[in-house]
Amino acid sequence: MMHANEDHPVNFSRVVLTILRLLVGWHFLYEGISKLAIPGWSSSAYLMESKWLFSGFFHWIISSPTAMAVTDFINIWGLILIGLGLFLGLFTRLASISGILMLLLYYIANPPFVESSLPSYGQYFIVNFNLIEAGILLLFALLRREYLWSIDRIIKGIFQRKKEKVFPPEENSESDVNTRRELLKNLASIPVLGIAFFGMAKKSGWLSFEEDNLKKTDATTSATLMRAKMWDISELKGKVQKGKIKHVEMSRIIPGGNLVAGFAHARDLIYVSNMIKNYFTDEKVIETLWLYEACGINTIIFRTDEQTIRILEKYWQRGGKIQWIAQTYPKDDDLSNIQLAIDTGAVGAFVMGNIADKLVFENRLEYLAKPIEFIRSQGLIAGTAGHAIQVPMACVENGIDTDFFMKTFHHDKYWSAIPSENRNEFMHDLGKGSLDRNQFHDNSWCASSEEVTAFFKKSTTPWIGYKVLAAGAIQPEDGFKYAFENGADFICVGMFDFQVIPNANIVYNTLNSNLNRERSWFA
Repeated sequence: MMHANEDHPVNFSRVVLTILRLLVGWHFLYEGISKLAIPGWSSSAYLMESKWLFSGFFHWIISSPTAMAVTDFINIWGLILIGLGLFLGLFTRLASISGILMLLLYYIANPPFVESSLPSYGQYFIVNFNLIEAGILLLFALLRREYLWSIDRIIKGIFQRKKEKVFPPEENSESDVNTRRELLKNLASIPVLGIAFFGMAKKSGWLSFEEDNLKKTDATTSATLMRAKMWDISELKGKVQKGKIKHVEMSRIIPGGNLVAGFAHARDLIYVSNMIKNYFTDEKVIETLWLYEACGINTIIFRTDEQTIRILEKYWQRGGKIQWIAQTYPKDDDLSNIQLAIDTGAVGAFVMGNIADKLVFENRLEYLAKPIEFIRSQGLIAGTAGHAIQVPMACVENGIDTDFFMKTFHHDKYWSAIPSENRNEFMHDLGKGSLDRNQFHDNSWCASSEEVTAFFKKSTTPWIGYKVLAAGAIQPEDGFKYAFENGADFICVGMFDFQVIPNANIVYNTLNSNLNRERSWFA
């Protein structure tokens, strides 16, 4: 009886630890099989959120289709094999060590003390589920394999009996083991695994092979690389095509900075700008920048101000590579804003459209030429924006050398467009404050698309079309194609994060189609 009482605590702890191993194993196994069942599942959304150690490496993985495919394969099958090993107690030590390494990678990619837009659960500043589960696996890695009921224990027993045939042990009646009972204990997890798997398959709809149910199955627990976005990088058709202005290679679609800065052309919806400012936190902007890069978008056009510079520097410190063309605000002889853009690492700069419009309207062209010349003298590509077609016309007529023009460009086939008879090329300065919706009120930015098309047919200067969607009034499929077919070499478009992949796909498909384009590509 003394031996039985002494052994009781050992048996109880063995039961508890075996159950704990089964639970952790089931967690891993379920996560792996759930991912395997989702068509096109990818870990890209999780990796894209990385903002701590090795974030540059994680983001590089997203940018490489081969590395992304290998990562997803290892993630899915690693979870499945580790889960099976732990659940069955087969190669338990190897499965535990592998599980620890995988969980630590998840932890490093998205630690709980770094702000993230992924769903938050089990996050306790430094400790989260990944760290807790890794600690449990460390215990299993250190336990002797014969301690828990497992397949490992059966295998060791088989080898032990073979050894005892060669080297028989001394007879000891008190140490006899009921081999059949021990075998049943060690194999108990196998029928449990079958029942659990059947229940999981039925719940997920796998038994009926319904694709819709498979798509609903997703993994959102802490031992998971989550698909937590409305978009997924696996849906990208291909990397956005590129052109070149002088020495600067640029993606054909260039994100604009109005949304990031909280400037929304929302017509009479006065609350939208404040809503956008609250949406685009620093971390949301950085997350969106990573998404740009993953889609092959390598260039942005952002304002030159403290907010932009703070975010870009933070992003570059984390390993981001996206390049910046600066929208600048020179004021007569004061070029300090341009110098700020140069000092911060811009690869190009241009004079803001409203400023250039006013300078041309007032015939003060020397103050348009001076900043452009200064930008070029510093080795950056230089240009000017303009709502009025007279801006690029004035540059050409007066010998102001630019590396590119930015010109608003869209058709007027949308309901809120200003009637053609009321349009003026300089309406952005002349019509402000009007309560008549048929006058200027954030509802039109290109007075005559036909005149713009005609001008650029004769121009060899690269052209970046902007406001190509009339601030959200035109569908991207329509606006992008219209701009490219009518001569734009690049398009600048403000985008929310959930619009990036669809817009990248539209550009990719449009440029791979048979465009009815008469103007040659000049970039």
